[in-house]
Amino acid sequence: MTSEPLTGEVLPTEPPPPDGAVMPLVEHLSELRNRLIWSILAIVVGSAIGFYLSDAAINVLKAPLPPGTNLIITNIGDAFGIKLKLAIVIGVILAMPVLLWHFWHFVAPGLTAGERGVVLPWIPATLAFFALGVGVAYIVLPFASQFLQSFATGVFVPLLAAREYFDFVSMLFLAFGILMEFPVVLVGLARVGIVTSERLRRSRRFVILGIAVFSAVATPGTDLVSPTVLGVTLYVLFEITVIVIRRGGR
Repeated sequence: MTSEPLTGEVLPTEPPPPDGAVMPLVEHLSELRNRLIWSILAIVVGSAIGFYLSDAAINVLKAPLPPGTNLIITNIGDAFGIKLKLAIVIGVILAMPVLLWHFWHFVAPGLTAGERGVVLPWIPATLAFFALGVGVAYIVLPFASQFLQSFATGVFVPLLAAREYFDFVSMLFLAFGILMEFPVVLVGLARVGIVTSERLRRSRRFVILGIAVFSAVATPGTDLVSPTVLGVTLYVLFEITVIVIRRGGR
């Protein structure tokens, strides 16, 4: 026999829903906000350092041009705009370790121990591959600029606009940096079962042909150095990636 409450109030038949379904989301968003704030502050500090180093960066990026080449500005704010863009780029590069650290500590709690062991080594590798791409682009830049300027004959007067030149260099470096990330992409595809090391080895001839064609198209020059440097780098990375995937059991 059950006893009734003396006060006449109705007792709940089910316990109230726990707050755990809401609080983790709120805490997660709060953590995301804090990490974004710290990441932005790191970029701001890095950009301040980059603005201080902008003159040296301009000299380094201008060095691949033929001796005596002058870069002209056509607007009163071009010089400041170029330095500001370079400062932000340098700031992002300097802040990258901080950005990767916050990114990792934000996503790591949602991964299993095995997933963390797989992903963690590739976070610094991503930065290393991007730096490798920028280095290759810097090697290719002199040959590309000489080829493009070789058309400035006859009625064409080679007066290079500084803003357009640094935009071209930035896009070239960015394209090569992103291109060198393909080992990370291949490893990711292997982890989800789309590609295997055996399939990549069987496709080696087509990969070599694709790398050769892409290297010739991506390097705007008639010299053999630019496509050779890019092609050899891509092929070596491809072979290393196949070995890594095979050792990972794929």
